[in-house]
Amino acid sequence: MEFFNSALGKNISFVRPPYFIITGLTGIPHVNYYWGIVFFIYVGSMIGNISVMAVIILGNHLKSPKYIAVFNLIFTDVLNICALVPKVIDTFLFNNNVIPYRECLVYMLFTFVFLSMQSFNLVVLAIDRLIAIAAPLHYHVKVTKTFIISIIAFFWIYSLTLTLVAMGLITRLSICESVIIQSHFCDHGPIYRLGCNDLTPSHTMAGLSPTLKLWLPLFFIVVSYIFIGYTIVKISVPQERVKALKTCSAHLSLVAVYYVPFIFVYRFGSKIPTNARVMSLSINAIVPPMLNPIIYVLQTKEIKDSIKKMLKLKRLSKDNLW
Repeated sequence: MEFFNSALGKNISFVRPPYFIITGLTGIPHVNYYWGIVFFIYVGSMIGNISVMAVIILGNHLKSPKYIAVFNLIFTDVLNICALVPKVIDTFLFNNNVIPYRECLVYMLFTFVFLSMQSFNLVVLAIDRLIAIAAPLHYHVKVTKTFIISIIAFFWIYSLTLTLVAMGLITRLSICESVIIQSHFCDHGPIYRLGCNDLTPSHTMAGLSPTLKLWLPLFFIVVSYIFIGYTIVKISVPQERVKALKTCSAHLSLVAVYYVPFIFVYRFGSKIPTNARVMSLSINAIVPPMLNPIIYVLQTKEIKDSIKKMLKLKRLSKDNLW
């Protein structure tokens, strides 16, 4: 750590190391197999998400505000795994676990913006479902393309602002304890704990950030489904009640897939070993993007119908060629 000592001797206010070392999973035999699985999940996620995006773009009847929100969810999933997984694979499968300081901050910026946008996208879809079921007669008046795009834009700005604040606080730290990040990427928590000056602002932000990015959106989703449930109970026709529930099934599946691993990690916190935390968070970063397109294809009639129509047109074009 000679560069730390020399820097401090020159009265430099903030000690910024030239690099960090990302540890990932330690002490696990044949750990490369795990990261190999992560790579294959990444490939499958990219194929699935890009396919669903193409279906939404090409499907003439998938131009409603709801599918703008769905497209943004899938697009965010693509950005998220593209920001995170290629670097993870390079780090652990090819042993390039040294990352420059500035590159690490950029890595953190993109990863956290896209990760937090996943929860905000679920809020956008919850708003759509709430209005569709609680006020069906006014749905097309209230839920317009401008309305959905405005909410999505607000959440992108909100997510970016929160992440930039957290990054700004990191740059005000003197990293003197170590350069080893005990995570699978440039994670905010493990990095700010390496500081040797006042950690209070970063510690406060680390405590506040999950509330603003995870638990507040989850609270809104839960409250929206309380209202949805109350509305469904009041529906007198059983078939209509079942139909209303089916319209929420895909969204509820996405919420469960995204939040259950986070609840596990934050519920047990420091009680779980570092390897278990790293594995849980890495799985949570890649599994929802893999499952989201599957959930929407299997549980959304409009998307299934659009895929069937495209396949039918493709078959007809082939028959015509012959």
